[in-house]
Amino acid sequence: MRVGSVTTASTLTATLSRTRARGNNHSRAQRILLGWVLLGLVAFALLPWYFPQNVTLWRSLPGVFGGPETASGLVHTFVHGRWWLLAGAAGLVLCGAAWFVPAGLRQGWTLLAGATLGLAGLVGSGFTIGIAGWSFEILNGWFGPLAQGQFGIGLGGALVLLALLMLLGAGVARLGYFRGDFFVAGAVVFCSALLLLFVALPVGKSLIGAFIGEDGHFSLAALAARLGNERVWGLGCLAGGVHCGVAWNTLFLALLSATGTTVMGTLIALYAERGSRRLSKPLNVLALLPIITPPFVVGLGLILLFGRAGLVNQFLEWAFGIPPTRWFYGLFGVWLAQMFAFTPIAFMIMRGVVQGIAPSMEEAAQTLRASRIATFRTVTLPLMKPGLANAFLVGFIESMADFGNPIVVGGQYSVLSTDIFFAIVGAQYDQGRAASLALILTSFALTVFFVQQKVLGRTSYTTVSGKGDTGIAMPLPAAVRRWCVGIAGPWLTFTLVVYVFAFSGGFVRTWGRDYTFTFRHFITAFDMQWGAHGLVWAGTAWNSLFTTIKLAAVAAPICAGVGLLISWLLARTQFVGQRAFEFGALLAFAIPGTVLGVSYILAFNVPPFELTGTGLIIILCFVFRNLPVGVRAGTASFKQLDKNLDEASTMLRAGTATTLRRVVLPLLKPALVAALVYSFVRSMTTVSAVIFLVTAENELATTYIIGRVGNGDYGVALAYCTVLIVLMSLATMAIQWMVGERQLGRRTGAAH
Repeated sequence: MRVGSVTTASTLTATLSRTRARGNNHSRAQRILLGWVLLGLVAFALLPWYFPQNVTLWRSLPGVFGGPETASGLVHTFVHGRWWLLAGAAGLVLCGAAWFVPAGLRQGWTLLAGATLGLAGLVGSGFTIGIAGWSFEILNGWFGPLAQGQFGIGLGGALVLLALLMLLGAGVARLGYFRGDFFVAGAVVFCSALLLLFVALPVGKSLIGAFIGEDGHFSLAALAARLGNERVWGLGCLAGGVHCGVAWNTLFLALLSATGTTVMGTLIALYAERGSRRLSKPLNVLALLPIITPPFVVGLGLILLFGRAGLVNQFLEWAFGIPPTRWFYGLFGVWLAQMFAFTPIAFMIMRGVVQGIAPSMEEAAQTLRASRIATFRTVTLPLMKPGLANAFLVGFIESMADFGNPIVVGGQYSVLSTDIFFAIVGAQYDQGRAASLALILTSFALTVFFVQQKVLGRTSYTTVSGKGDTGIAMPLPAAVRRWCVGIAGPWLTFTLVVYVFAFSGGFVRTWGRDYTFTFRHFITAFDMQWGAHGLVWAGTAWNSLFTTIKLAAVAAPICAGVGLLISWLLARTQFVGQRAFEFGALLAFAIPGTVLGVSYILAFNVPPFELTGTGLIIILCFVFRNLPVGVRAGTASFKQLDKNLDEASTMLRAGTATTLRRVVLPLLKPALVAALVYSFVRSMTTVSAVIFLVTAENELATTYIIGRVGNGDYGVALAYCTVLIVLMSLATMAIQWMVGERQLGRRTGAAH
């Protein structure tokens, strides 16, 4: 009787606990629904619906019940005659009615209907109604002319769209998808909308030009004529000719650079984590130096060394009588410059992967009498497979989309990105040809993406579980250590030499003529004086520096957060269209920066998203241009985390958002650091993606430097680059200090 009573009591207690948990989850879900509905209604009634044209957002708030420039959606609907906005309010009201419906399929269908009504009405009217009325002439014939049009959407409209998207996710969850989890469903819907709006839409508008003939109509013959020519696919270099087609040049260079950067990044990561604890931090700083440098600094340093008037050519002429030539310009020069530029990305990805390898697995192999080299070959290296594949993929796509290095040291070696640039800004202005070449880049990226998925397959690479690992990381085998020291060591030394030559240009009067030491260039750019009203930023570079820091500081956490969220969704959920979702997150890398910038102008120069000329469009370009690194770094780390960690937190009644914040995120600190550092630094140093987006009010550091270089003022340009490098080094250390190191519960051995 006692045993039966205890069993009955235990069963009853468990049942009551599950019932209480379901009740708590239901109450939380109802509060979430009500919160999103109220947010949408408040934004519709009390915030400016359209983007203010001539005033700031703060100054437009008092006018929400006034004129058409600053009015809210409610006022626009009933006072200014913009009846089409009523669809958003109707959708929110219908979703609000779902709050009174019991949780289940009926509530899900109600939410789905309300959110779909609101989104379809607002998005449809946004793309069909412009500033002057209907955007398509056929609509004038169907419905007659409109009395007035509309501007680009503002804060009020954006918040209403966000609320409707979250309510759509809630409806999908109520229908039984994503295990009924509001957070997961909302995250998938929200991230999908972001990728569609800020990646697929602009890229699609750009690529569609490849199918448009000179008469402005759709034509497959036009696409065939642009692609099927000798300059694109020619194999003349294999038959004794001078050049191969630009597509083959790009593909060969990408394979070469991706392989080189992956190998070099892996060797540096292994030596930094397993080779020498004393040299770990200096190696990290030196390996990351190229990534915190504007791209043209590396090119300039290489030219000072290997150019026609560089030190190497001067030495060869002095020692052996070999006349100076332009041997450096071409494939070798571009490959070397890309090795400098992209090895740090591979290093950051691989460093987190090497840290995540469980020492207990290596100890188990050695217990079975396996040697260090056999353990490394059969245990360590296979566990690094996801990181190697991700590093290769990022390096491949980065190389294909690279513009700065080929334009500086490419010489006669043409690649797709430079051909696209000249097709857009050259005298020919052939947007169709530029779009067709960008289509080839996208096809290459898509092919490599699916090859990577095929190689990795469904193999598990989990090495971080909920249990502490008391093992000590295995020292590098002697042969691997020799490879690391023999290859990575000279490379890092070479990196230091290149930067010494590049930086010295900012401290001499005139490079090549007068090498007198001076601070004149720094004073010109960053002079500060005391005036009648206090400190005056008298230097010519301050305005661009402040603007760049502000925009990059806003973009970096958004980029890292969205990137890691997407990688978590890809690693922990299964849903229809997941492959397309992942490729959408990588698509921005497959498009050259110049094309992405032009795509943003084409997509966001007219309603419903009228952002051209603002700082917001630059921030968005920063975020989605750099998003793939956060996604790939997060994906590599998630493949090492045991799913039982998530499940254990859920069993303890933690919500999905709480599990992410308190369990998963602390174990993703290397990926978080990589995403934050990379997005901030690349935002500070990017050129091609924003060259068409900057304005006089939003001048960036790189455009200022390019202007100085164009005027022949190399001293000020290099001085500015030196300041940027110091600033970004401090920012990188600050990010690493704020995020901290992840704790895996492992013992640490003595330095090797």
